[in-house]
Amino acid sequence: MTSGESNAPPTVDRVAAENWFLKKGVPSVLTRRERWRRVWSRSAPALAGVAALQIAVLALTLGTGSPEIHIDTTASTRSWVGIVVLVVTVPAMALTGYAVSRLASDRTRRHAAGASVLVVLAAGLFDGNTNVVDDVVSTALLVGFVVLLTGLGVGSVLAWAIRLTASHLASIATLAARALPVVLLTVLVFFNGAIWGMASTIGRDRMWLIVGFMSLIAVAFLLTGLWERVKPMLAQSETTEASAAGLAGTPLESMPDPPDPPPLRRGERINVLFVVAASQVTQVLAVAVATTLIFLGLALLVLSPPLLDEWTRHNTGNAVILDATIPLPQALVHVLMFLGALTFMYVSARAVGDGEYRTEFLDPLVEDLRTTVTARNRYRSHGD
Repeated sequence: MTSGESNAPPTVDRVAAENWFLKKGVPSVLTRRERWRRVWSRSAPALAGVAALQIAVLALTLGTGSPEIHIDTTASTRSWVGIVVLVVTVPAMALTGYAVSRLASDRTRRHAAGASVLVVLAAGLFDGNTNVVDDVVSTALLVGFVVLLTGLGVGSVLAWAIRLTASHLASIATLAARALPVVLLTVLVFFNGAIWGMASTIGRDRMWLIVGFMSLIAVAFLLTGLWERVKPMLAQSETTEASAAGLAGTPLESMPDPPDPPPLRRGERINVLFVVAASQVTQVLAVAVATTLIFLGLALLVLSPPLLDEWTRHNTGNAVILDATIPLPQALVHVLMFLGALTFMYVSARAVGDGEYRTEFLDPLVEDLRTTVTARNRYRSHGD
């Protein structure tokens, strides 16, 4: 073997490397051309999820005569069909998308994407709508939107967020135990008559504005603390032993580190910060949802029709969520939304100032991102 051959740079499977970055939720590392490469096969999981949704809507239409969910207080067939569709739809979409994402062959995934489009189109034609042109146009727009999000890299970030949520279920229990004091605090809010009065008279749109405002404050807390932890990592791009070891078994393991790696671009910095923020928001949001479910169970035990009528000032109408009528008082749903947002704010503020939380949850995430930055530097230098 000649010296020129021995010093040749190691080859890298660029397709495998691209898939690795997309799986990590950092599509900004790739060039625009690389993000749009194999976009149809990469869109297959999302298109399969959309197809599952359309099948659920078709089943609802055939079972109840309407694509809208109306759950009555009586145990009618229509109500049971609505309940089944409401419970099964999201898990079915997730499982279908996950099953398609496990397909290794690009050719098979392309076929799955095409089959999903046909299912969406067929479901639209069989839902009772006689306007074929409208169905074809709406299907084309929907498919184009999914492909556009995939090509822009949004799809990879969303897929990463879903995987992140599943992987953090164990750590969420630990965080929820630390946030237990907030449950004691919000119990007082739950039994506050003024809160119930507000919840029974305020409109749905204004309630969403309140929840959104409180959520923005909570996210601002998180971003402030996260930026302080991530900023040094973004400024220093040197490879550490831990980051190099983290690339073991990846397509970029054998690539050398560049002597002078290029600084991260603005889009890459935003992408990295978003990954960290999304991770923390996912954990805190899961705790808020768990707390909300606890209070839902408490409400089912405590609230009687006379008490509910008194607390809501005789406004005991059923709630409507996403055009679906559910057998829960609208006032109760508003109270649960407020308590969930309050919990989200409290846990967010606590997470920023809790050193033990940073050591257990945030520092490992920052180190994982440092590994991703190391991989980015190697990939960039190899492509130049």
